[in-house]
Amino acid sequence: MSLLQGQELEKRTWSSSGRASRASDYELQRRVQEAERSLRESRLWILAIISAIASVLSAVAAIIAVSR
Repeated sequence: MSLLQGQELEKRTWSSSGRASRASDYELQRRVQEAERSLRESRLWILAIISAIASVLSAVAAIIAVSR
């Protein structure tokens, strides 16, 4: 994975006022990586919840099948 630099990196980061903030490339890269990591983690959390629900439904189906 190549890290963004310079103006490409500034386009991906904004300050609270909505304008591109200017910090060192290293700091901006760290911010972008942290934001992308946060998005991945939130998606994985949703996937884990869906998986847990599917497991519960599977267990209920198995109990119903055995009790008949």
